Amino acid sequence: MRLLPEGGPGLRDRVGRAIFARVAGPEGPGNRARIHGTPGPRWFGPERPIRRVHGDAAMFIGGLSALLLQSLHPLAMAAVAGHSGFRGDPWGRLQRTSTFLAVTTYGPAAAAQEACDRVRAVHATVNGTTADGQRYAASDPHLLCWVHVAETDTFLRAHQRYGARPLTDEESDGYVADTARVATALGVPDPPTDRAGLAARLAAYRSELRATPEARSAARFLLLNPPVPLVARLPYGVLAANAVSLLPVWASRELWLPRVPPAEGLCVRPLGTAVTAGIRWALTPPPRGAASPGSGSGG
Repeated sequence: MRLLPEGGPGLRDRVGRAIFARVAGPEGPGNRARIHGTPGPRWFGPERPIRRVHGDAAMFIGGLSALLLQSLHPLAMAAVAGHSGFRGDPWGRLQRTSTFLAVTTYGPAAAAQEACDRVRAVHATVNGTTADGQRYAASDPHLLCWVHVAETDTFLRAHQRYGARPLTDEESDGYVADTARVATALGVPDPPTDRAGLAARLAAYRSELRATPEARSAARFLLLNPPVPLVARLPYGVLAANAVSLLPVWASRELWLPRVPPAEGLCVRPLGTAVTAGIRWALTPPPRGAASPGSGSGG
């Protein structure tokens, strides 16, 4: 994501830098400079919808919700549980994912292709057998497509609900087409290129989806025992509640996640909008020439 202003002692700077450090890791500043500063053609120009979606704070909710939804394919969940190390190094996994999204969305075309090639090389080494004897391989095009469509759908719905500038219908189809470019480079055959195709592809997977013990355990870890500082527990809890509210009802039931629809409309979503707006404020540079947040006020 395109995230931080340079310099400035204000509250916005301090909060923004703390969030950026968690999401992007110690290599974040250098990666950001290379992604945005290296000349050359990009897969996506500045007018493309993927840039708006992936650069918005709504991704914090969308990313968490996507992980929950993706976990409902037993073979995909088995691959994650057996090989990703998300429990032992959750921040490292987040940082690698955020860097991949940034490179493929904003970086030079050559760097985007190299990032996809690295992921494919890792996928080629991930295979095994589930507890009930089913074989899985992370390079399986069918599993790759599930991960892609679940992520694309969730990112888009999160943006439309919490994003600063929701997409038009035409732009929403454009976002699906943009993500298909990345999916193809990752080995997904014939990914959907508009919302109708995306909905049809998601529906085609429905009969395969269910919550395994590993999926429910992962949901508890992500929602109830996240490795976040005490000061961040409350805003994280708001993001987590909104990630659950973004799921289809059948998905939250599979994962045994409680839903109270009246509370979602009256409390959960407004709080999610407020927290997302706060993150957006912290990660957005002030107008050029404006005083730093908190300057002259002791903030």
